[in-house]
Formats: sequence, C-alpha cells, structure tokens
Amino acid sequence: MEIYSRVFRFRLPPQNGWCDVTPHLKEVLLESGVREGDAVVAVRGSTAGVMTTEKDPNLLDDYSRLWETLAPIGADYRHNDTWGDHNGYSHLRSALQGTSLTIPVTEGELFIGVWQQVIVLNFDEREREREVLFQIRGIK
Repeated sequence: MEIYSRVFRFRLPPQNGWCDVTPHLKEVLLESGVREGDAVVAVRGSTAGVMTTEKDPNLLDDYSRLWETLAPIGADYRHNDTWGDHNGYSHLRSALQGTSLTIPVTEGELFIGVWQQVIVLNFDEREREREVLFQIRGIK
C-alpha cells in the first residue's frame, strides 16, 4: 500500500468562512498515482471543519443558518469564561461537523458526484490560516 501526503495552508474568513479544496485534493491524488484506495482530508484545529457539499452558495447559507440554530454565536458558553474569548460556539460547530473526512478512490478518481465539492471551514471568530492535510492511501 502506498501513502502519499501533502499539507496546504488556506487563509479563511471568520464565522463559517470556507474554501473549496477539491482542486488541491485532485492534484494530490494525481501526484500520488494511487488507483484504488482512499483520500483523507483533515484540518488542524478545534474551531475548523471539513465537509462535502454541492456547489451552491445558497446551500452554504443554509448551513450557516443551521449552525446558528445549533450553536448560536451570541449564546453563553462556559468555554468563553475559561479562556476569556468569545468562540465557544466555534468549538461546538467544529465538534458537530468534524475535522476530517475520507473519500473512496476508484480507478484513480475521487468517488464524488459531479457537483460535489470538498470544503474546509473556519468557524472561529477571527480570520485564520488553516493547515489542511491531504493523504492518499492505496495501491497504484
């Protein structure tokens, strides 16, 4: 089994800022030469997330409304008392969303839909540079 890894950095806006990383993932998959296996995308940090979604900006607005319902920005979080900051909501959103995902690779292609994209999210209250690991595992 081959394992190929690369790390990229992306500067993301605050409070649900996002970046489509699908082209980078496809580039790393091509470089790896893996034909069958899986692709892992992981973002470093406990106020970030990774997900797949359809290429639709209105859908991303819907996600923002969902996260605001589940973990509202202005709510009273004990985390804020611990650290003197105001990003308790961002840690909860990250925990709900998850900081990594795995996508099957078959015949040298990501097993995703035509309109499906992989995005990295920044839930924090401030702009952040996010480190994203792309790891391809499998056979050539």
